[in-house]
Amino acid sequence: MRACAKGVADYLIGVGLADRGLIIGYDTRLASEDFAAAAAEVAAASGIKVYLCPKATPTPVVSYGVVSKGVGGAIVITASHNTAMWNGFKFKTGEGASASTEVTTEIERLIARALTTGEVEQAPLYRALEQGMVEYLDLAPVYAHHLDRLTDLERLRQARLKVVTDPMYGAGIGYFNRLLGGEHLQLIEINGERDPQFAGIQPEPIAANLAKLSATVREQKADVGLATDGDADRIGIIDENGQFLTQLQVFALLCLYLLEIRGQRGALVRTLTSTTMIDRLGEIYKLPVYETPVGFKYVAPVMMAEKALIGGEESGGYGFRGHMPERDGILAGIYFLDFMRQTGKTPSQLLDYLYSQVGPHYYQRRDLSFPEDQRQTIIKRISGNLPQSIGGVRVVKVNTTDGFHLTLADTSWLLIRFSGTEPVLRIYAESDSLKRVEKLLELGRGLAGV
Repeated sequence: MRACAKGVADYLIGVGLADRGLIIGYDTRLASEDFAAAAAEVAAASGIKVYLCPKATPTPVVSYGVVSKGVGGAIVITASHNTAMWNGFKFKTGEGASASTEVTTEIERLIARALTTGEVEQAPLYRALEQGMVEYLDLAPVYAHHLDRLTDLERLRQARLKVVTDPMYGAGIGYFNRLLGGEHLQLIEINGERDPQFAGIQPEPIAANLAKLSATVREQKADVGLATDGDADRIGIIDENGQFLTQLQVFALLCLYLLEIRGQRGALVRTLTSTTMIDRLGEIYKLPVYETPVGFKYVAPVMMAEKALIGGEESGGYGFRGHMPERDGILAGIYFLDFMRQTGKTPSQLLDYLYSQVGPHYYQRRDLSFPEDQRQTIIKRISGNLPQSIGGVRVVKVNTTDGFHLTLADTSWLLIRFSGTEPVLRIYAESDSLKRVEKLLELGRGLAGV
Protein backbone atom coordinates (compact mmCIF):
# COMPACT_ATOMS: atom_id res chain seq x y z
CA MET A 1 0.00 0.00 0.00
CA ARG A 2 2.88 2.32 0.77
CA ALA A 3 4.33 1.51 -2.64
CA CYS A 4 1.02 2.58 -4.19
CA ALA A 5 1.24 5.88 -2.31
CA LYS A 6 4.83 6.29 -3.48
CA GLY A 7 3.72 5.72 -7.06
CA VAL A 8 1.12 8.50 -6.75
CA ALA A 9 3.64 10.85 -5.11
CA ASP A 10 6.20 10.23 -7.87
CA TYR A 11 3.51 10.72 -10.51
CA LEU A 12 2.48 14.10 -9.07
CA ILE A 13 6.12 15.15 -8.92
CA GLY A 14 6.72 14.00 -12.49
CA VAL A 15 3.78 15.95 -13.94
CA GLY A 16 4.51 19.09 -11.90
CA LEU A 17 1.48 18.90 -9.58
CA ALA A 18 3.20 18.05 -6.31
CA ASP A 19 3.23 21.65 -5.10
CA ARG A 20 -0.58 21.76 -5.22
CA GLY A 21 -0.94 19.12 -2.55
CA LEU A 22 -2.89 15.90 -2.17
CA ILE A 23 -6.12 14.94 -0.40
CA ILE A 24 -6.38 11.51 1.24
CA GLY A 25 -9.74 10.04 2.25
CA TYR A 26 -11.02 6.63 3.30
CA ASP A 27 -14.15 4.57 3.94
CA THR A 28 -15.40 2.49 6.91
CA ARG A 29 -13.62 -0.76 6.09
CA LEU A 30 -11.27 -2.51 8.46
CA ALA A 31 -8.10 -0.42 8.98
CA SER A 32 -8.94 2.04 6.19
CA GLU A 33 -7.89 4.94 8.44
CA ASP A 34 -4.54 3.22 9.07
CA PHE A 35 -3.92 2.72 5.36
CA ALA A 36 -4.80 6.38 4.78
CA ALA A 37 -2.37 7.50 7.50
CA ALA A 38 0.38 5.34 5.99
CA ALA A 39 -0.25 6.89 2.56
CA ALA A 40 -0.06 10.35 4.14
CA GLU A 41 3.32 9.50 5.71
CA VAL A 42 4.72 8.46 2.33
CA ALA A 43 3.41 11.52 0.47
CA ALA A 44 4.68 13.86 3.19
CA ALA A 45 8.13 12.24 3.03
CA SER A 46 8.09 12.98 -0.71
CA GLY A 47 7.57 16.68 0.02
CA ILE A 48 3.86 16.79 -0.82
CA LYS A 49 1.41 18.63 1.44
CA VAL A 50 -1.36 16.26 2.50
CA TYR A 51 -4.92 17.14 3.50
CA LEU A 52 -6.04 14.10 5.46
CA CYS A 53 -9.71 13.43 6.15
CA PRO A 54 -10.25 13.11 9.94
CA LYS A 55 -13.02 10.50 9.52
CA ALA A 56 -14.53 8.19 6.94
CA THR A 57 -15.58 10.37 3.99
CA PRO A 58 -17.62 9.58 0.85
CA THR A 59 -15.59 9.39 -2.33
CA PRO A 60 -17.67 12.13 -4.05
CA VAL A 61 -16.99 14.45 -1.12
CA VAL A 62 -13.26 13.80 -1.57
CA SER A 63 -13.57 14.29 -5.34
CA TYR A 64 -15.30 17.63 -4.91
CA GLY A 65 -12.68 18.55 -2.32
CA VAL A 66 -10.04 18.18 -5.03
CA VAL A 67 -11.89 20.71 -7.20
CA SER A 68 -12.64 23.18 -4.41
CA LYS A 69 -9.17 22.99 -2.89
CA GLY A 70 -7.35 23.01 -6.22
CA VAL A 71 -5.00 20.19 -5.26
CA GLY A 72 -3.17 17.90 -7.65
CA GLY A 73 -5.32 14.86 -6.90
CA ALA A 74 -6.61 12.54 -4.22
CA ILE A 75 -6.12 9.07 -2.83
CA VAL A 76 -9.20 7.29 -1.48
CA ILE A 77 -8.81 4.07 0.48
CA THR A 78 -11.95 2.14 -0.42
CA ALA A 79 -13.19 -1.00 -2.12
CA SER A 80 -16.43 0.81 -2.94
CA HIS A 81 -19.25 -1.72 -3.45
CA ASN A 82 -17.14 -4.86 -3.01
CA THR A 83 -17.39 -7.31 -0.12
CA ALA A 84 -15.75 -6.80 3.28
CA MET A 85 -12.78 -9.06 2.48
CA TRP A 86 -11.45 -6.42 0.06
CA ASN A 87 -10.01 -2.96 0.35
CA GLY A 88 -8.81 -0.74 -2.46
CA PHE A 89 -6.76 2.26 -3.53
CA LYS A 90 -8.38 4.89 -5.80
CA PHE A 91 -6.64 7.85 -7.38
CA LYS A 92 -8.57 10.96 -8.41
CA THR A 93 -7.10 13.49 -10.82
CA GLY A 94 -6.93 17.26 -10.37
CA GLU A 95 -10.40 17.48 -11.96
CA GLY A 96 -11.80 15.22 -9.24
CA ALA A 97 -12.32 12.51 -11.86
CA SER A 98 -11.37 8.86 -12.14
CA ALA A 99 -7.89 8.47 -13.55
CA SER A 100 -7.58 7.54 -17.23
CA THR A 101 -5.90 4.34 -18.36
CA GLU A 102 -2.83 6.36 -19.35
CA VAL A 103 -2.53 7.85 -15.86
CA THR A 104 -3.06 4.57 -14.04
CA THR A 105 -0.57 2.82 -16.31
CA GLU A 106 2.07 5.40 -15.41
CA ILE A 107 1.27 5.18 -11.70
CA GLU A 108 1.48 1.37 -11.89
CA ARG A 109 4.91 1.68 -13.50
CA LEU A 110 6.06 3.91 -10.66
CA ILE A 111 4.58 1.52 -8.08
CA ALA A 112 6.52 -1.35 -9.65
CA ARG A 113 9.69 0.74 -9.48
CA ALA A 114 9.11 1.48 -5.80
CA LEU A 115 8.56 -2.21 -5.06
CA THR A 116 11.70 -3.16 -6.99
CA THR A 117 14.00 -0.57 -5.39
CA GLY A 118 12.40 -0.66 -1.95
CA GLU A 119 12.84 3.12 -1.79
CA VAL A 120 9.66 4.13 0.00
CA GLU A 121 10.43 6.76 2.60
CA GLN A 122 7.87 7.74 5.22
CA ALA A 123 7.58 10.57 7.71
CA PRO A 124 5.94 9.58 11.02
CA LEU A 125 2.44 11.02 11.05
CA TYR A 126 2.84 12.91 14.31
CA ARG A 127 5.97 14.62 12.98
CA ALA A 128 4.38 15.42 9.61
CA LEU A 129 1.46 17.00 11.50
CA GLU A 130 3.84 19.07 13.65
CA GLN A 131 5.72 20.26 10.56
CA GLY A 132 2.54 21.13 8.68
CA MET A 133 3.14 18.60 5.91
CA VAL A 134 -0.06 16.83 6.92
CA GLU A 135 -3.20 18.73 7.91
CA TYR A 136 -6.55 17.30 8.94
CA LEU A 137 -9.34 18.70 6.75
CA ASP A 138 -13.09 18.03 7.06
CA LEU A 139 -14.48 18.37 3.54
CA ALA A 140 -18.16 18.03 4.50
CA PRO A 141 -18.90 21.77 4.98
CA VAL A 142 -17.62 22.89 1.57
CA TYR A 143 -19.40 19.96 -0.07
CA ALA A 144 -22.69 20.85 1.63
CA HIS A 145 -22.35 24.49 0.59
CA HIS A 146 -21.77 23.45 -3.01
CA LEU A 147 -24.82 21.16 -3.07
CA ASP A 148 -26.91 24.04 -1.77
CA ARG A 149 -25.88 25.99 -4.87
CA LEU A 150 -26.83 23.11 -7.16
CA THR A 151 -30.32 22.71 -5.70
CA ASP A 152 -32.46 24.43 -3.11
CA LEU A 153 -31.79 22.34 -0.02
CA GLU A 154 -33.91 24.60 2.19
CA ARG A 155 -37.03 24.02 0.10
CA LEU A 156 -36.30 20.31 0.09
CA ARG A 157 -36.04 20.35 3.90
CA GLN A 158 -39.59 21.73 3.98
CA ALA A 159 -41.01 18.93 1.83
CA ARG A 160 -43.62 16.72 3.47
CA LEU A 161 -41.80 13.51 2.69
CA LYS A 162 -40.81 10.51 4.79
CA VAL A 163 -37.49 9.11 3.57
CA VAL A 164 -35.60 6.02 4.73
CA THR A 165 -31.86 6.19 4.08
CA ASP A 166 -29.46 3.25 4.08
CA PRO A 167 -25.73 4.06 3.92
CA MET A 168 -25.08 0.30 4.08
CA TYR A 169 -22.63 0.80 6.99
CA GLY A 170 -20.41 2.80 4.64
CA ALA A 171 -18.89 6.26 4.30
CA GLY A 172 -22.26 7.89 3.57
CA ILE A 173 -23.40 7.47 7.18
CA GLY A 174 -25.25 10.61 8.33
CA TYR A 175 -24.88 12.60 5.10
CA PHE A 176 -28.54 12.84 4.11
CA ASN A 177 -29.37 13.77 7.72
CA ARG A 178 -26.69 16.45 7.69
CA LEU A 179 -27.87 17.95 4.41
CA LEU A 180 -31.65 17.63 4.79
CA GLY A 181 -32.50 17.05 8.44
CA GLY A 182 -34.01 19.38 11.02
CA GLU A 183 -37.10 20.61 9.19
CA HIS A 184 -40.32 19.02 7.88
CA LEU A 185 -38.61 16.33 5.77
CA GLN A 186 -38.63 13.19 7.91
CA LEU A 187 -35.50 11.06 7.68
CA ILE A 188 -35.03 7.57 9.09
CA GLU A 189 -31.53 6.12 8.78
CA ILE A 190 -30.85 2.38 9.00
CA ASN A 191 -27.48 0.60 8.96
CA GLY A 192 -25.96 3.87 10.12
CA GLU A 193 -23.21 2.54 12.37
CA ARG A 194 -19.73 1.51 11.32
CA ASP A 195 -19.46 -2.21 10.65
CA PRO A 196 -16.34 -3.22 8.68
CA GLN A 197 -18.08 -6.52 7.86
CA PHE A 198 -21.19 -4.72 6.50
CA ALA A 199 -23.33 -7.13 8.56
CA GLY A 200 -22.43 -9.86 6.09
CA ILE A 201 -23.96 -8.16 3.04
CA GLN A 202 -22.21 -6.69 0.03
CA PRO A 203 -22.45 -2.86 0.20
CA GLU A 204 -23.76 -2.55 -3.35
CA PRO A 205 -27.17 -0.83 -3.57
CA ILE A 206 -28.97 -3.39 -5.71
CA ALA A 207 -32.19 -5.29 -4.98
CA ALA A 208 -30.47 -8.40 -3.60
CA ASN A 209 -28.79 -6.35 -0.84
CA LEU A 210 -31.63 -4.01 0.08
CA ALA A 211 -34.19 -6.33 1.69
CA LYS A 212 -33.98 -4.44 5.01
CA LEU A 213 -34.45 -1.08 3.32
CA SER A 214 -37.41 -2.38 1.33
CA ALA A 215 -39.05 -3.80 4.46
CA THR A 216 -38.44 -0.59 6.42
CA VAL A 217 -40.02 1.55 3.69
CA ARG A 218 -43.14 -0.63 3.83
CA GLU A 219 -43.24 -0.77 7.65
CA GLN A 220 -42.79 3.00 8.01
CA LYS A 221 -45.15 3.76 5.11
CA ALA A 222 -42.33 5.92 3.77
CA ASP A 223 -42.39 7.74 0.45
CA VAL A 224 -39.02 6.45 -0.75
CA GLY A 225 -35.86 4.63 0.30
CA LEU A 226 -32.36 5.79 -0.66
CA ALA A 227 -29.26 3.59 -0.36
CA THR A 228 -25.63 4.47 -1.01
CA ASP A 229 -22.81 1.97 -1.48
CA GLY A 230 -19.67 1.56 0.62
CA ASP A 231 -18.09 4.85 -0.49
CA ALA A 232 -21.38 6.61 -1.43
CA ASP A 233 -20.67 7.21 -5.10
CA ARG A 234 -23.61 4.99 -6.16
CA ILE A 235 -27.32 5.21 -5.38
CA GLY A 236 -30.07 2.61 -5.10
CA ILE A 237 -33.74 3.62 -4.83
CA ILE A 238 -36.73 1.78 -3.34
CA ASP A 239 -40.18 3.07 -4.27
CA GLU A 240 -43.11 3.68 -1.90
CA ASN A 241 -44.26 0.06 -2.32
CA GLY A 242 -40.89 -1.38 -1.33
CA GLN A 243 -39.97 -2.18 -4.95
CA PHE A 244 -36.46 -1.61 -6.24
CA LEU A 245 -36.07 0.82 -9.14
CA THR A 246 -33.37 -0.49 -11.44
CA GLN A 247 -30.29 1.62 -12.02
CA LEU A 248 -31.35 2.13 -15.63
CA GLN A 249 -34.75 3.44 -14.58
CA VAL A 250 -33.13 5.81 -12.10
CA PHE A 251 -30.69 7.09 -14.72
CA ALA A 252 -33.51 7.87 -17.15
CA LEU A 253 -35.56 9.51 -14.38
CA LEU A 254 -32.63 11.74 -13.40
CA CYS A 255 -32.23 12.76 -17.05
CA LEU A 256 -35.95 13.56 -17.24
CA TYR A 257 -35.72 15.61 -14.03
CA LEU A 258 -32.88 17.74 -15.36
CA LEU A 259 -34.46 18.16 -18.79
CA GLU A 260 -38.11 18.73 -17.88
CA ILE A 261 -38.17 20.04 -14.31
CA ARG A 262 -34.91 21.99 -14.33
CA GLY A 263 -35.14 22.96 -18.01
CA GLN A 264 -31.47 22.24 -18.58
CA ARG A 265 -29.97 21.14 -21.89
CA GLY A 266 -26.78 19.37 -22.83
CA ALA A 267 -25.33 16.12 -24.09
CA LEU A 268 -26.17 12.85 -22.34
CA VAL A 269 -23.43 10.28 -21.79
CA ARG A 270 -24.04 6.62 -21.05
CA THR A 271 -22.00 3.42 -20.95
CA LEU A 272 -22.87 0.57 -23.28
CA THR A 273 -24.41 -1.32 -20.33
CA SER A 274 -26.91 1.47 -19.77
CA THR A 275 -30.40 2.04 -21.07
CA THR A 276 -31.63 3.00 -24.53
CA MET A 277 -34.20 5.17 -22.74
CA ILE A 278 -31.40 7.76 -22.73
CA ASP A 279 -31.28 7.60 -26.53
CA ARG A 280 -35.05 8.09 -26.68
CA LEU A 281 -34.83 11.13 -24.39
CA GLY A 282 -32.08 12.46 -26.63
CA GLU A 283 -34.41 12.15 -29.61
CA ILE A 284 -37.31 13.83 -27.79
CA TYR A 285 -35.23 16.78 -26.61
CA LYS A 286 -32.97 16.85 -29.70
CA LEU A 287 -29.80 16.30 -27.72
CA PRO A 288 -26.70 14.25 -28.58
CA VAL A 289 -26.16 10.98 -26.72
CA TYR A 290 -22.66 9.53 -26.41
CA GLU A 291 -21.93 5.88 -25.62
CA THR A 292 -18.71 4.80 -23.86
CA PRO A 293 -17.16 1.57 -22.60
CA VAL A 294 -17.97 0.53 -19.03
CA GLY A 295 -16.34 2.63 -16.32
CA PHE A 296 -16.61 6.25 -15.29
CA LYS A 297 -13.01 6.81 -16.38
CA TYR A 298 -14.47 6.64 -19.91
CA VAL A 299 -17.58 8.67 -19.11
CA ALA A 300 -15.76 11.58 -17.43
CA PRO A 301 -13.58 12.67 -20.41
CA VAL A 302 -16.65 12.79 -22.69
CA MET A 303 -18.58 14.75 -20.06
CA MET A 304 -15.79 17.32 -19.88
CA ALA A 305 -15.21 17.52 -23.64
CA GLU A 306 -18.91 17.87 -24.49
CA LYS A 307 -19.95 19.87 -21.37
CA ALA A 308 -22.49 17.11 -20.87
CA LEU A 309 -25.53 17.54 -18.67
CA ILE A 310 -25.25 14.10 -17.08
CA GLY A 311 -23.23 10.94 -17.39
CA GLY A 312 -24.26 7.57 -16.01
CA GLU A 313 -23.59 3.88 -15.90
CA GLU A 314 -25.46 0.70 -15.09
CA SER A 315 -23.83 0.35 -11.67
CA GLY A 316 -25.91 3.20 -10.22
CA GLY A 317 -23.23 5.89 -10.58
CA TYR A 318 -24.24 9.25 -12.07
CA GLY A 319 -22.27 12.46 -12.57
CA PHE A 320 -23.70 15.93 -13.16
CA ARG A 321 -22.66 19.14 -14.90
CA GLY A 322 -21.69 21.95 -12.54
CA HIS A 323 -20.44 19.47 -9.97
CA MET A 324 -17.47 17.38 -11.02
CA PRO A 325 -17.06 14.68 -13.70
CA GLU A 326 -17.47 11.86 -11.21
CA ARG A 327 -20.20 9.71 -9.67
CA ASP A 328 -22.09 11.04 -6.67
CA GLY A 329 -24.74 8.91 -5.00
CA ILE A 330 -25.60 11.60 -2.47
CA LEU A 331 -26.37 14.32 -5.03
CA ALA A 332 -28.25 11.78 -7.18
CA GLY A 333 -30.46 11.00 -4.18
CA ILE A 334 -31.09 14.68 -3.50
CA TYR A 335 -32.02 15.31 -7.14
CA PHE A 336 -34.45 12.38 -7.01
CA LEU A 337 -36.09 13.77 -3.87
CA ASP A 338 -36.39 17.16 -5.54
CA PHE A 339 -38.04 15.48 -8.54
CA MET A 340 -40.64 14.06 -6.14
CA ARG A 341 -41.07 17.41 -4.37
CA GLN A 342 -41.57 19.46 -7.50
CA THR A 343 -43.97 17.03 -9.21
CA GLY A 344 -45.82 15.76 -6.14
CA LYS A 345 -45.44 12.25 -7.57
CA THR A 346 -44.37 9.04 -5.87
CA PRO A 347 -41.44 7.07 -7.35
CA SER A 348 -43.79 4.57 -9.03
CA GLN A 349 -45.80 7.45 -10.52
CA LEU A 350 -42.61 9.05 -11.80
CA LEU A 351 -41.70 5.76 -13.46
CA ASP A 352 -45.14 5.58 -15.10
CA TYR A 353 -44.68 9.12 -16.35
CA LEU A 354 -41.25 8.24 -17.77
CA TYR A 355 -42.71 5.25 -19.58
CA SER A 356 -45.44 7.46 -21.03
CA GLN A 357 -42.62 9.41 -22.69
CA VAL A 358 -40.19 6.69 -23.78
CA GLY A 359 -42.20 3.45 -23.64
CA PRO A 360 -41.77 0.57 -21.17
CA HIS A 361 -38.22 -0.70 -20.60
CA TYR A 362 -37.28 -3.58 -18.31
CA TYR A 363 -33.79 -4.63 -17.30
CA GLN A 364 -31.97 -7.29 -15.31
CA ARG A 365 -28.37 -8.41 -14.77
CA ARG A 366 -26.98 -11.77 -13.76
CA ASP A 367 -23.52 -12.25 -12.27
CA LEU A 368 -21.92 -15.67 -12.72
CA SER A 369 -18.65 -16.78 -11.13
CA PHE A 370 -16.27 -18.76 -13.33
CA PRO A 371 -12.79 -20.32 -13.04
CA GLU A 372 -10.29 -17.70 -14.16
CA ASP A 373 -8.46 -20.21 -16.35
CA GLN A 374 -11.65 -20.60 -18.43
CA ARG A 375 -11.75 -16.96 -19.58
CA GLN A 376 -10.35 -17.53 -23.07
CA THR A 377 -12.46 -20.64 -23.55
CA ILE A 378 -15.60 -18.66 -22.73
CA ILE A 379 -14.61 -15.87 -25.12
CA LYS A 380 -14.05 -18.33 -27.97
CA ARG A 381 -17.32 -20.12 -27.21
CA ILE A 382 -19.32 -16.87 -27.39
CA SER A 383 -17.56 -15.39 -30.43
CA GLY A 384 -18.10 -18.59 -32.41
CA ASN A 385 -21.84 -18.80 -31.71
CA LEU A 386 -23.24 -15.27 -32.00
CA PRO A 387 -26.83 -15.46 -33.30
CA GLN A 388 -28.16 -13.61 -36.34
CA SER A 389 -31.57 -13.21 -34.70
CA ILE A 390 -33.14 -13.74 -31.27
CA GLY A 391 -36.77 -14.80 -30.89
CA GLY A 392 -37.42 -13.89 -34.51
CA VAL A 393 -35.99 -10.38 -34.09
CA ARG A 394 -32.90 -9.58 -36.15
CA VAL A 395 -29.58 -8.67 -34.51
CA VAL A 396 -28.69 -5.36 -36.17
CA LYS A 397 -25.44 -4.55 -34.38
CA VAL A 398 -22.67 -6.40 -32.57
CA ASN A 399 -20.28 -4.30 -30.48
CA THR A 400 -17.18 -6.03 -29.07
CA THR A 401 -15.60 -2.92 -27.50
CA ASP A 402 -16.22 -4.31 -24.02
CA GLY A 403 -17.58 -7.85 -24.18
CA PHE A 404 -20.30 -8.89 -26.64
CA HIS A 405 -23.11 -6.36 -27.01
CA LEU A 406 -25.97 -7.41 -29.31
CA THR A 407 -28.57 -4.82 -30.34
CA LEU A 408 -31.83 -6.08 -31.81
CA ALA A 409 -34.01 -4.38 -34.42
CA ASP A 410 -36.59 -3.41 -31.76
CA THR A 411 -33.83 -1.74 -29.60
CA SER A 412 -33.75 -4.63 -27.09
CA TRP A 413 -30.18 -5.60 -26.23
CA LEU A 414 -28.05 -8.31 -24.64
CA LEU A 415 -24.54 -7.88 -23.29
CA ILE A 416 -22.07 -10.50 -22.03
CA ARG A 417 -18.89 -9.12 -20.46
CA PHE A 418 -16.33 -9.89 -17.78
CA SER A 419 -16.15 -7.82 -14.61
CA GLY A 420 -13.10 -5.60 -14.50
CA THR A 421 -12.40 -6.29 -10.82
CA GLU A 422 -13.31 -9.93 -10.07
CA PRO A 423 -13.72 -13.35 -11.79
CA VAL A 424 -17.36 -12.76 -12.60
CA LEU A 425 -19.15 -12.93 -15.93
CA ARG A 426 -21.98 -10.39 -16.17
CA ILE A 427 -24.98 -10.86 -18.44
CA TYR A 428 -27.22 -7.83 -19.02
CA ALA A 429 -30.45 -7.44 -20.96
CA GLU A 430 -33.05 -4.75 -21.60
CA SER A 431 -36.35 -5.15 -23.45
CA ASP A 432 -40.01 -4.13 -23.41
CA SER A 433 -41.12 -6.90 -21.01
CA LEU A 434 -39.64 -8.86 -18.12
CA LYS A 435 -40.44 -12.11 -19.95
CA ARG A 436 -38.28 -11.09 -22.91
CA VAL A 437 -35.52 -9.96 -20.56
CA GLU A 438 -35.49 -13.39 -18.91
CA LYS A 439 -35.27 -15.09 -22.30
CA LEU A 440 -32.37 -12.86 -23.34
CA LEU A 441 -30.52 -13.61 -20.11
CA GLU A 442 -30.97 -17.36 -20.56
CA LEU A 443 -29.71 -17.10 -24.13
CA GLY A 444 -26.65 -15.16 -22.88
CA ARG A 445 -25.91 -17.81 -20.28
CA GLY A 446 -26.26 -20.53 -22.89
CA LEU A 447 -23.85 -18.74 -25.22
CA ALA A 448 -21.26 -18.42 -22.44
CA GLY A 449 -21.77 -21.97 -21.19
CA VAL A 450 -21.33 -20.88 -17.55
